[in-house]
Amino acid sequence: MTQINKKIVLITGASSGIGLATSIYLAKEGYTVYSGALNDYEKKELDEKAIKNNVELKIVQINVNDDDSVKNGITTILNNENRIDVLINNAGYGLTGFLEDCSMEEMKKQFETNFFGPMRLIKETLPIMREQKSGYIINISSVFGRISFPITSIYNASKAALSAVTDALRIETAPFGIKVTTIEPLNIKTNFHKKIVLAEKYKNSDSQYKKYMDFYLNKMSKASHERLSDPIVVAKKIHQIVNTENPKTRYTMVKGATMALIAKSLLPARFFETMLRKNFFGV
Repeated sequence: MTQINKKIVLITGASSGIGLATSIYLAKEGYTVYSGALNDYEKKELDEKAIKNNVELKIVQINVNDDDSVKNGITTILNNENRIDVLINNAGYGLTGFLEDCSMEEMKKQFETNFFGPMRLIKETLPIMREQKSGYIINISSVFGRISFPITSIYNASKAALSAVTDALRIETAPFGIKVTTIEPLNIKTNFHKKIVLAEKYKNSDSQYKKYMDFYLNKMSKASHERLSDPIVVAKKIHQIVNTENPKTRYTMVKGATMALIAKSLLPARFFETMLRKNFFGV
C-alpha cells in the first residue's frame, strides 16, 4: 500500500525490537522512514535488515543523550524532506536493581536516556510541526510507568515522567494541530532484557539484596518467550494512530498489560504489593 502523500517519520532506537519492526512496517506501507541509529554498528545492522526485508530505510545517526547529535539528525531530515510528520520516541533501556544499590550516577543516566532524550527530540521537532500545523508525537512509555514494579524503580520513574509530560504536551500542542499520544507496552518480544543495565553494586557482589536479585534474574531468564507478543503488533498500532484524526491519549499493549492495571485498581494496595513481592523475589 503506497501513501499518496508520504508521511515523513523519525523513530529513535530503531536497530531492534519495536523500533525495527515499526521502521520496516511503515516503510512497507509507503512512508519515508528515518531510522535512528546510535553508532556505525547499529547503522550497519539496520542496512542489512532493510535489505533483508526489501525496504528502504533512511538511516540517521542520533544519540538521544547528545544535544548536537539530535540537532544534526533533525537538520538532516529537514534539509532532505522539508518537513517531519511523525516523531516516535522509542530509544531507551532499563536500569535494574534495588534502589539502595543504584548509584546517583546510574539514576541520572537512566533519566538522561529515557526522559531527557525524548525531550531533546520533542523540542527540536515541535517548531517544525507547529509551522506545519500538523504532526504526530508518539512516546513509547511502559506499563511500568503506571505500576511501580520492584527492582526497576528508577526505570519506572523515568517512564512515569515521560507519560506525565506527554499528557501535558498533548494539551499544549492541540491548538497547532499536533497529536500527542503514549504507547504502554508490556510483554513484547524484544531485546530489552538483553540490554538491561544491572546496578554496579550488585555486579560487584556487594549488595545486601543479592539473593533477591539472583531470584529475580533467574526467573526472568526462564520466562517463556512464547508468551511474549511480536513487536509487529505495536508497529501496526502506530500505523493506525498516525492515520487517526483524534488518537486516544494512551494505548496499553498487550498481553497481561490490561489485566495488571485492572488488578491494581481493584485489589487492596497491600494485597497487590504482596503479590508483586512474592512474584519478583519469592518472599
